[in-house]
Amino acid sequence: MEVDIAGQTAEIAGEENAILAAVVAALGANGAAVLRAGIGREAGEGAPDILILSHPLHPDAAGRPDDLAALAEARAAAMVARGSGRIVHLVSAAGLVPMRRHPAWSARHAGAIAAMRGLAMASGPAVQVNAVAVGHIEPDGPGEATGDAAMLTHVPLGRAGTAEDVAHAVLFLVDPLNSYTTGQSLAVDGGWTTGYGRNF
Repeated sequence: MEVDIAGQTAEIAGEENAILAAVVAALGANGAAVLRAGIGREAGEGAPDILILSHPLHPDAAGRPDDLAALAEARAAAMVARGSGRIVHLVSAAGLVPMRRHPAWSARHAGAIAAMRGLAMASGPAVQVNAVAVGHIEPDGPGEATGDAAMLTHVPLGRAGTAEDVAHAVLFLVDPLNSYTTGQSLAVDGGWTTGYGRNF
């Protein structure tokens, strides 16, 4: 997928995983300069054009969504002052439909989604804030699968997703041509959140 983000800066923060690596590769392939939060940027240097926040996407992973929410608020304030910006959270689809097997993990991601929506309201119209809600993804290369393998028994498309599927969704959300989407959670989950044959 190709979008026109040449010359833009993209800052990433949060968990390193195969999905974030695919997102970084896609942003770079489309001309963005990608920097890790706190690396290559001085304090007070201003906001990036794009901020990607990677939440832990495996049920057993520990995470601190408050830290990422605080970073999002700080960068959004600078983006508002500048007059533009895009923020994308990478969260689990379990934040949209809670899993009985993983209640605490589901609650953390639901909280991250609620914080994303609140920031979208507070920082509009200058900044668009969205999330990609990730289902069961099995990377082609090294890296742990996301979500719970049990999700695959309830996926209408009948297969796991790829990291590139998620990266394409991120590109859609940061595409300058996408000028009217904010406060949304785009589920890249093969239809898991639709409720197909759900038994969990």
